[in-house]
Amino acid sequence: MTSSGMNMMSRIVFYEDRNFQGRSYECMSDCPDMSSYLSRCHSCRVERGCFMVYDRTNYMGNQYFMRRGEYADYMSMMGMSDGIRSCRMIPMYRGSYRMRIYERENFGGQMYEMMDDCDSIMDRYRMSNCMSCNVMDGHWLMYEQPHFRGRMMYMRPGEYRSFSNMGWSGTRWMSMRRITDSYY
Repeated sequence: MTSSGMNMMSRIVFYEDRNFQGRSYECMSDCPDMSSYLSRCHSCRVERGCFMVYDRTNYMGNQYFMRRGEYADYMSMMGMSDGIRSCRMIPMYRGSYRMRIYERENFGGQMYEMMDDCDSIMDRYRMSNCMSCNVMDGHWLMYEQPHFRGRMMYMRPGEYRSFSNMGWSGTRWMSMRRITDSYY
């Protein structure tokens, strides 16, 4: 099966109320604004694949990684106050992983190339901050604290010259994890 065929199987169902009650909305791809489908969203079920959900429209605000499973009351579990406003399907990827992280914006300062998870850029590279990156291969999650804790940001292949210009001013990214097929 091709990777695009595998991605077509991704599916998440959102519910207005806790415990999978109330109106529902089924999503199998990216959705920049869920307000036309649901007035609120308090629970969801990821039936296949992985998704990033956002507490603001257009893939903005706090991000949360959702893998296969049931989230009967994810708002209290994740500390979301406003609920989900948009979601992005994370395509299944089977291949090598490669990302360059930079100490400063616009790919300045120290640079390190990563091919596997890093639970602390301070411990591994003696790097106190990561302000830009270039994701060459694979899909990654970046975390604001070591050991994959705190707020997270989804990174797909591309150049990210300035995290502060992306709305993450003042946030320090301290650990990175690959989104591998073990999540699917």
